Amino acid sequence: MVGTTHASGAVLDDLAGSVGGNAREATPGDAVAGVPAGVVASPATTEEASALLVLAARLGLTVVARGRGTVLGWGPPPRSADLVVDTSRLDGIVEHEAGDLVCTAEAGTRIDDVNAQVAGAGQQLALDQPVPGASLGGTLSTGRSGPRRMLYGTPRDLVVGITMVRADGVVAKAGGKVVKNVAGYDLAKLLGGAYGTLGIVTRMVVRLHPLPPSSRWLTCSYPDLDAAAGAAAAVTGSQLFPTAVEVRRSAGAAGADVQVLLEGTERGVRERAAAAAELLGDDAGEADLDTADVARLDGPSDAGLLVKVAVPLTGIARLLHTTREIEDRLGLSCGVVGSAGVGVLHVQLADVTGETSAAVQAVELLRNTARQTSGAGSAVVLHAPAEVRAHVDSWGPITGLDLMRRVKDEFDPDHRLSAGRFVGGI
Repeated sequence: MVGTTHASGAVLDDLAGSVGGNAREATPGDAVAGVPAGVVASPATTEEASALLVLAARLGLTVVARGRGTVLGWGPPPRSADLVVDTSRLDGIVEHEAGDLVCTAEAGTRIDDVNAQVAGAGQQLALDQPVPGASLGGTLSTGRSGPRRMLYGTPRDLVVGITMVRADGVVAKAGGKVVKNVAGYDLAKLLGGAYGTLGIVTRMVVRLHPLPPSSRWLTCSYPDLDAAAGAAAAVTGSQLFPTAVEVRRSAGAAGADVQVLLEGTERGVRERAAAAAELLGDDAGEADLDTADVARLDGPSDAGLLVKVAVPLTGIARLLHTTREIEDRLGLSCGVVGSAGVGVLHVQLADVTGETSAAVQAVELLRNTARQTSGAGSAVVLHAPAEVRAHVDSWGPITGLDLMRRVKDEFDPDHRLSAGRFVGGI
């Protein structure tokens, strides 16, 4: 069935039997990054997910996991998708240990639902959502994070326990229900950002943080890109303990905005905000901003290009100038938004229709900037039209590829999980 888009009646019946009848033939809407799917099956438990993957292994089916589908089009397309494992029925809070600041939830649970549950205890799962409606498993799989990663970390930093199903259906667990538990291999670090190529996550134990009594956003606009980068660096390097330091340059703008989030006690936030305003400059002021809105990326249309760029803090100014260079040299509308506090930003080009060559050159300019500012910098194409993907490596130069391939061979020796979606065609 590999490479086909329709399952035989017998195969569909077998797959449905492993998940309580919750399987169907795929529709065009189930395509993964443009690749047609064969069957969509929805397990409701880890045991059902295991039975499903045992059967998929016996039938030799390629498998792609899907959470809530918010960014299923991010990353390179799989080589094929015989079976889409829809984790949306793996939904719900299993346990909330408020005293230990941890929560156990099924992987298909939305982050919003986790926060709605734990807020009553004055707690939060501090994961911003660049695209709203995301699930826990999908967020870990794609490594998505937003402004507050500067203080709270990335998805894999907030996972203290995990249950996954390997390609052969074997269930593996690591970690536990306390933050200091280090039992087993740190699977969350391996699975974070791996795009489902090593296994399917079914349950997670996540670390929570107290809701701050007070929070305040400050913002300042700068007509000069170097001034904006300098102000962001000043706040980041200060003793003000900001939760987030964001920089935003809108397409076509000569300058950029800097946004700073401070959290803590009312008095502490008030005093630190005054000090931050001095660092930002005379035009700095408080802003009625919502963290979710600041985190949100414009959902790329089919014609859009979205690139995640990582640079050292000293490279922020150069990256800002590169986005303007893309506009001036290539004639493409190019904006950038992201964390100046950790050097992870997203460059967005709204429409590259008919501009394949220019789009490819834009990616190369961004990669040159990342390489020149740091040997460890990167520019990963998250979303692009098919004609652009055909001419550019989505991941770019990556160190440690041989090791990654060995890990893939250990977890998925037949290379059936999300085949082709990760670095080097893994």
